[in-house]
Amino acid sequence: MTNATTDATSTTTQVYRVYIKATPEAIWDAITKPEWTERYGYTGLVEYDLRPGGAYKVRPTAEFRAGAEANGHPLPDVIIDGEVVEADPPRRLVTTFRMLMDPSLAKEPLTRVTHEIKEIGDGVSRLTLVHELDGAPGLASLVGGQLEDHGAGGGHAWVLSELKSLLETGKSFAEGR
Repeated sequence: MTNATTDATSTTTQVYRVYIKATPEAIWDAITKPEWTERYGYTGLVEYDLRPGGAYKVRPTAEFRAGAEANGHPLPDVIIDGEVVEADPPRRLVTTFRMLMDPSLAKEPLTRVTHEIKEIGDGVSRLTLVHELDGAPGLASLVGGQLEDHGAGGGHAWVLSELKSLLETGKSFAEGR
């Protein structure tokens, strides 16, 4: 991961790479279909209109909503939104990204997330996630996993680790207990 300074005028880009024993198509589906995204990471239900200018939204599952509310953090109906910039299934997905579940993060500017998927052989694919977080220091801390000890989860590294586990074993961390 590359991480620059975190003041409001900074340019911060975080890069994550994970190798998964799965086809690019399986990884694409796990990123873009709600029946997959509800099983790993923060268990959000994604909605993509996979064309340039199409909407991108994430809604909380009932379980995620209940957990947040039990901890005093009511959630909006849409917790992440953005717009599809580019969709080239199953190789590349670029979206804008705005975190709505925290009012201070919702005020930060739109950021940009790129997923690149490449088959490298023997049934293994490489997933690279690039998150350009220009002027969004709060979101950079959250998705960088810097708030994990404060109950905010492990960010992109944790989500990608769970995605890998789910695709390779059929179970996410929570499902494996």
